[in-house]
Amino acid sequence: MKHGADHSAHLNRLKRIEGQIRGLQKMVSDQVYCVKLLEQMKATRMALKSLEEKILEEHLHHCVKESMHKEKIDEVIKLLKGR
Repeated sequence: MKHGADHSAHLNRLKRIEGQIRGLQKMVSDQVYCVKLLEQMKATRMALKSLEEKILEEHLHHCVKESMHKEKIDEVIKLLKGR
């Protein structure tokens, strides 16, 4: 079931983040030096945060904006109907 914006454009970014997570798993398995592991974790976290911010921005520009417009339209309709 689809709600709101189309997020298919974000799939490539999610796949890259998934690759970073797999890389982290391999690094843990290979017992890579802690600092290297932490650096990669930070990069992964920042990639996810960046995507989160992008989706939030799109949500505000599309879903919330549409909702606000609908509320205003409903407000005018109620006013015209005398409710």
